[in-house]
Amino acid sequence: MNPISYPFNTKYNSAPFFTIENKDFLASFETAIAAARIEIDAIINNTESPNFANTIEALDFSGEALDRLSSIFFNLNSAETSDEMQKIAQEVSPLLTAFSNDITLNQDLFNKIKTVYYQKENLRLSTEQLTLLDKKYKSFSRNGALLSADKKIRLREIDTELAQLKLTYGENVLAETNNYQLHITDANDLKGLPEGAVEMAEALAQSKQLKGWLFTLDFPSYLPFVTYNENRELRKEMAIAAGKKGFQNNEFDNQDNTLKIAKLRFERANLLGYATHSDFVLEERMAQNPEKVKSFLNELLVKAKPAAQREFAQLTAFAKELDGINQLEKWDGAYYSEKLKQSLFSLDDEVLKPYFQLENVLNGAFLIAERLFGITFRSISDIDKYHEEVQTFEVVDFEGQLVALFYADFFPRPGKRNGAWMTSYKPQYIKNGKNERPHVSIVCNFTKPTATKPSLLTFNEVTTLFHEFGHALHGMLANTKYPSLSGTSVYWDFVELPSQIMENWCYAPEALALFAKHYQTGAIIPHEYVERIKESANFQEGMATLRQLSFGLLDMAFHSSDPTTIKDIKAFEKSAFDGTTLYPDVAENCMSVSFSHIFNGGYSSGYYSYKWAEVLDADAFAYFQEKGIFNKEVATKFKVHILSKGGTELPMALYQRFRGQEPNADALLKRAGLV
Repeated sequence: MNPISYPFNTKYNSAPFFTIENKDFLASFETAIAAARIEIDAIINNTESPNFANTIEALDFSGEALDRLSSIFFNLNSAETSDEMQKIAQEVSPLLTAFSNDITLNQDLFNKIKTVYYQKENLRLSTEQLTLLDKKYKSFSRNGALLSADKKIRLREIDTELAQLKLTYGENVLAETNNYQLHITDANDLKGLPEGAVEMAEALAQSKQLKGWLFTLDFPSYLPFVTYNENRELRKEMAIAAGKKGFQNNEFDNQDNTLKIAKLRFERANLLGYATHSDFVLEERMAQNPEKVKSFLNELLVKAKPAAQREFAQLTAFAKELDGINQLEKWDGAYYSEKLKQSLFSLDDEVLKPYFQLENVLNGAFLIAERLFGITFRSISDIDKYHEEVQTFEVVDFEGQLVALFYADFFPRPGKRNGAWMTSYKPQYIKNGKNERPHVSIVCNFTKPTATKPSLLTFNEVTTLFHEFGHALHGMLANTKYPSLSGTSVYWDFVELPSQIMENWCYAPEALALFAKHYQTGAIIPHEYVERIKESANFQEGMATLRQLSFGLLDMAFHSSDPTTIKDIKAFEKSAFDGTTLYPDVAENCMSVSFSHIFNGGYSSGYYSYKWAEVLDADAFAYFQEKGIFNKEVATKFKVHILSKGGTELPMALYQRFRGQEPNADALLKRAGLV
């Protein structure tokens, strides 16, 4: 096996996907870890007195090759995985965990950091340097550096087990997603489905040498099915299949994994001196503690629940009048909501989709970023990509200087997990006087082109693209000195502000005019459709808010108390959902075992941040609305004080510098129609 050499011999030092083979990864990780150890040892063995440059800065810039390799491998493991890659991940994960522990539990290294930390008042450091120093000290003190030797051993064991459990959890969810398919051979069972969904299902069936139509749990297949199919029993089958991923007492069952992860997180927090995992996590968040989060969620619940109950009663009455349905079930929600929306607003996603060709929407996001932030996106073909469907772009400023590399990956594949996310292959930082520019990617699962149509997005997919593009802008426009403070390296309940604020432009007529054009005629979306989109923006907002709050409350239930008493995941989940449920429970389903955000991703004790950031984004966009949604002065403030600053200061200080005041929740409640 040949280790992957770094720096890469590629344009912009971009990831050399074409030359990477799976068999090279393990040796490459071993080599990169060994190189990073040498850099750490050099800091420890430096005979000069510890100072900011030779200790804190040196530590932040160490391990660059390992960081680049890790980003490539784990991003591929999410977007283009295989059985071989998953096996490698299980081998590599313990190596990385051990290396990380070797650093944070190294007493000699921590002693040097402490020496610098205790002198910080006399060092004349910049705000960014003080933030980095504080972050480095806490990354050690909060992760075991102050523990006794026997407790350090136990912490290593916990971290190794957690890393492997999270990988297994994610692999199981992907396997369950890929293992289900609904094969339809009777055209009568397709009634109500849009032409594009039928065509896509037929193409999928043909690709597997089957007659008829094939539907899967991939979102572009699943969502149209449960939204439009008139066959209630088939909607039920699909909905239950989606809801029981990881809950089937088979080889991919995640019940034990979920409990083990929750219990190990709790034990780890206790070991470090915290009452719960949430107490540990939230100490480094804007919200600060579990009580504040639960209070925030419950205050919103009080405001949203009456609206949600009214909306559910309206939906129930509508379904009864239309089809004689006496009890709405979960597999009825999307179907009758879509019909009610059409009835109230004469708004049908299928009517809108021709105006949202993927290429046009992406170009619209680019044009909006250009008008707001002065950057231009140029398609390029001379850097490697990991799949033929990935698009690559050079991002430049008005002077033609490189701002970032941008990768976009839009369609579902068997080796790609569901959902949408932004990630990075290289952070921005300044080293030896050179501003190293970031390499950023967004990954989505949108409707694929068919033999007769390009990829046409639902309006929800349009807002998803803008959401992930907002995260990407946060990464691309970073302008900090240190890699660990750059881009999206911010408090978790602040990271959704740049993403969620971008969704607002999807509802603005001036923005829609830039990209919402009929894919066949080129005609701009009619004014009446735009008005209906705006009118329907708050449609079932109470129910949507209740749903988000339920996920946040479930997250806090697992992580803000002692999980060792949990005997039955399903029963525990039902209890956590008390007060937020509208539909009857489905016995075969359990969300916790496929809740990848909190058990495989980084959102444990952080799911509330979506609603938290909504307060910020509503207040921030109100500022744009006051001055004009393309107002250069406001856009520049947002770029300079939010997007470029990363995690160099406390989020509230950055926000107040942009807005001139603390955020006001009234803007969110007003936008959501909850007041």
